[in-house]
Amino acid sequence: MPTDLVLKVSRQEWLQKSLELHKVAQKSLATTRHVLICGYGRSGQHLARLLDKQGIDYVALDLDPDRIREAAAAGDSVVFGDAARRETLVAAGLLRASCVVVSFAEFRAAEKVLIAVRQLAPAVPVVVRTYDESDLERLTAAGATEVVPEVLEGSLMLGSQALMLVGVPVARVIKQIRKIRESRYQMFRGVFRGIDDESDIPDAQLVRLQSLVVEPGAKAVGLTLAELNLYELNLVVTALRRSGVRELDPSPSTALQVGDVLVLKGKPEALSVAQSRIAAKHTAA
Repeated sequence: MPTDLVLKVSRQEWLQKSLELHKVAQKSLATTRHVLICGYGRSGQHLARLLDKQGIDYVALDLDPDRIREAAAAGDSVVFGDAARRETLVAAGLLRASCVVVSFAEFRAAEKVLIAVRQLAPAVPVVVRTYDESDLERLTAAGATEVVPEVLEGSLMLGSQALMLVGVPVARVIKQIRKIRESRYQMFRGVFRGIDDESDIPDAQLVRLQSLVVEPGAKAVGLTLAELNLYELNLVVTALRRSGVRELDPSPSTALQVGDVLVLKGKPEALSVAQSRIAAKHTAA
């Protein structure tokens, strides 16, 4: 490509970027202590409506020109801009914002935004949406103040409605919800998998539940949970079922008996090791 053409293209790109940043800055200029929404899909738009109802200013960034045109024409405070770019965040008033919300559930994109925000404004709280619990720890490590897993929050709302419908006092339900969130959804982490379950998460990374039975002749009979060293595998013994009675969170000092059913939570590789330990038989002398 000739040098003059390269310069012309570069100049056009620079002018385009400058125009975009100018539009972003114009949109945020009159705002302070606003919420900066990164992504204006369904979740971002729902959030904007909630903020509008409370009289709280927001500036939303998105990369879909059709969506922006429609929403801006309706009066929404949304503008074209890449939230992963530091200059865009500055133009959108990041340093004056009270909070940043990353409303798209794609991990890599969210991580880029988090890194940029943390470099520019370490003290500004950031709330990140994610699909499920698989990226919760990684997003927290990347700097998210709060991570909201869609699937787990949906389960939490479903459960809270059911509890209130069967007569559990509202105050107790709210307390339970708060407790689950404070524990980063530990109660909901891991499920029994079925053949029709679908997930974009590699199977080896999935936290799951598995029931293991202590068979006659197994070496595990008489051993305590601590002696089986299940905890060193990063496994959680969520329950022990004995003679039809289920005990939640059994003590590590619990000795196993024939017929016990252990419910373990962890990743597939660790569960496979645990199964080998529990199923191992005494060898004939």
